[in-house]
Amino acid sequence: MKKFLALSVLAALSHSAWADVNYSLAVTQPEHHLGNVSVEFPQTAQAHLDVKLPAWRTGRYEILNLANGVRFFEATGDNGKALEWEKIDASTWRVHLDKPTEVKIDYQVYANELGKRARHIDDSHAFIDASGFFMFSESFRQEPVTVKLDVPKAWRSVSGMDNAGSKHSFKAADYDVLVDSPIETGINELHKFAVDGRDYELVIWGKGNYDVEQMLEDLKKLVATGNIIWDAYPYQRYVFMVHATSGAGGATEHLNSTIIQRPRDRFGSREDYLAFISTAAHEFIHTWNVKAYRPEGLVPYDYTHINYDKLLWIAEGSTSYFEDHLMVRSGIATTDEFLNVLTKTVNRHLSSPGREVQSATETSFDKWINQGGDHARNYSTNIYSEGSLISMALDIDLLENSQGKQSYRDVHRALYNQYKMPHGFTATDVKTILKQLTGRDYSQWWANNVDAPADIDFDALFKKVGLVLERPKDAKAVASVDAMAKNTGELLTLTHVRRDGAAWQAGLTSDDKIVAINKKHIGKDLKSSLETFKAGDKVTIDFIRRDTLQSTTLTLAQSFDKDKKLVADKQATAQQMALFKAWMGVEHPNLVKK
Repeated sequence: MKKFLALSVLAALSHSAWADVNYSLAVTQPEHHLGNVSVEFPQTAQAHLDVKLPAWRTGRYEILNLANGVRFFEATGDNGKALEWEKIDASTWRVHLDKPTEVKIDYQVYANELGKRARHIDDSHAFIDASGFFMFSESFRQEPVTVKLDVPKAWRSVSGMDNAGSKHSFKAADYDVLVDSPIETGINELHKFAVDGRDYELVIWGKGNYDVEQMLEDLKKLVATGNIIWDAYPYQRYVFMVHATSGAGGATEHLNSTIIQRPRDRFGSREDYLAFISTAAHEFIHTWNVKAYRPEGLVPYDYTHINYDKLLWIAEGSTSYFEDHLMVRSGIATTDEFLNVLTKTVNRHLSSPGREVQSATETSFDKWINQGGDHARNYSTNIYSEGSLISMALDIDLLENSQGKQSYRDVHRALYNQYKMPHGFTATDVKTILKQLTGRDYSQWWANNVDAPADIDFDALFKKVGLVLERPKDAKAVASVDAMAKNTGELLTLTHVRRDGAAWQAGLTSDDKIVAINKKHIGKDLKSSLETFKAGDKVTIDFIRRDTLQSTTLTLAQSFDKDKKLVADKQATAQQMALFKAWMGVEHPNLVKK
């Protein structure tokens, strides 16, 4: 006890308790994507103060090397005198102190990475994720913070944080809240609305073919669906930030807001609009799943190192799974539109050989290093689609064994109630919840479907809820090389060669350039080039590799010109249709059509 008290006294003396850390950002040369940052740390008696810029940002499990945009670093004490400093690793600056002093840090940031959703400045706006702009010190990470912006007069600043006395200043309880509360400032349009006593804002930067009224109508429906899964909302105010871009796309969840990016002409069609609003649903769900409760390996965030965890398939995949439920239950998407989306997810899974190799546990742990491309498709899965399908299999299992009374929603309700931040949950915790809910031990199910590559029998699974995955009757058998290619002018370049498929067995690989089939120059795509052949035919493929013309013999495989499609089973029983309603919250398609 004496040792603990002594350490507490020393900690208290090292810096002033609950003294604000003050940040300011001056957008000085927006046309060159430059801003000047100042950070004022309270007085400290430490021998040195380490200040760091995160190496990654929340919601994107990838090292981004954000410190590469920092220049002109300076440190001064409370008397304005320059302090000695040195950089000790890629993201850490060590400021040496010879006496107790406040510390002010100044530096320039280059912000031209819109698609990474960490930092961007131009002559029309700035998107400010603190991880890309604002350094922190572990010594003051839990202290209150303020942010003041110096931006053009015509700009409007919006954040999930509270204002701090002016329209361009904000405050947060600590750095962790700051880093999870981005700011959009610039020329934008702002819409405010309220639902069930909670406040919402929609801020849009950039012109595009979006329909604001439609967006507002559906967002109001969406935010009313939280109680479908959880008992309470973890916020009082929430901000939807939308970027209509010249190409950048993607989205990121945050503590009290989300940022969604889409090309400016990708809002208009029904398909594009559903993609946008389902993304909003995904990020909205994250307000609970990841922000209010998250896997133990992500607690707390280590901003300069990797946070490994084997349950990212729950953090992301289960979120992807639930987004479709909220879309259907809110009436934003129809049942047919839901079935079309689910069909695509299942077909992508079945056409990816990596599903036979990598488990959800493995792909979660390796998310930080997993790369896309040909090898990934052949030997890896991803936390989004794999996690979504495993969540669906578990959900239907729970519903079937409880006659529709228990579902995967109950699991997430329990996670929210029992493991709110700053606590994290483990795989053992999830299995314990499953046993508490059902009285059944899910250890073997988990071993078969989560810790090993999941082998989902989709025919049997969908039959339980009155659906069938079938190929359209007018589908035709066609010849295939079991590969995908892109047109690169006069040639087709292979982009993916399916493991153990026809092209693979013939020795072809990605980046090979196909010149001819049976000495006939290839057409604009593989499909048209194979129209005169049938499965089982042996053909000669001429191709270029390392600038050398080569040749191989290939036996064509069988494929179809149309994928299987998930549709209502016309012979579905009353029990199956009842389970569908317990699953999706709406009537089975057979009953709707009647």
